[in-house]
Amino acid sequence: MSQLNSVTITDVQAAQQRLAGIAHRTPVLTSTTVNDRTHNTATKSYGAEVILYNRQETNREELAQNLASDRGLTLIPPYDHPHVIAGQGTAALELVQEVSEMDLLLVCCGGGGLISDCAIAAKALLPNLRVIGVEPTLADDATRSFYTRTLQTVKNPHTIADGARTPSLGQITFPLVLQYVDDMVTVSEEAIIRAMFFLWERLKIVVEPTGALAAAALLEGIVTAQGMRIGVIISGGNVDLSKVASYLDLGAKFGNP
Repeated sequence: MSQLNSVTITDVQAAQQRLAGIAHRTPVLTSTTVNDRTHNTATKSYGAEVILYNRQETNREELAQNLASDRGLTLIPPYDHPHVIAGQGTAALELVQEVSEMDLLLVCCGGGGLISDCAIAAKALLPNLRVIGVEPTLADDATRSFYTRTLQTVKNPHTIADGARTPSLGQITFPLVLQYVDDMVTVSEEAIIRAMFFLWERLKIVVEPTGALAAAALLEGIVTAQGMRIGVIISGGNVDLSKVASYLDLGAKFGNP
């Protein structure tokens, strides 16, 4: 790793080499852990202890830190750590290696780990590429942070995109987003639902709401890219089947793209 709080294309390439033969080469991950009960069961089957909490009452970062301190554990952040960021950037690295040329890359955004290093990796290989981050309108802390250049927060946003319910960008990811990302946009809950169903029905990809964020910005015309070569990062397949009926109701209400 180049520096403790810095990530470069060299770090991404090193992460790709470490993952070779261990992780599949694909920018899209589908999952059979399709609801909370199954997810917990599958996680426990790997020998892990699953600790449930009420997100309306408990801050998960504080809970994890307290558990690490009390038990002498090593805390692995979900996004705000150089090693984690470098690993996430391999998605864009592999995409560029496969398609060679792009004008625009759209990436979903929660805590900023995926988008910051996708931007670092892609721009190292394609210097003229524009990178745009996409997050829910109901959880727009990253977009506000980007435009004000001051770290903004959000508390338990009620968005269907649960992977984007992070309270803010990280201490490491925030400056990386400011340095490497060209723009940030938001999409409505209706747009997320329509994009998710489009990906399910037309592309046969099991994608969760958060994973459909970037595609939603393109399908809804929020990002216009006529005549451009566009890359879209679709990340996350943890679909809760117990909620599919409600998704179908929302899809019928909002219509298809």
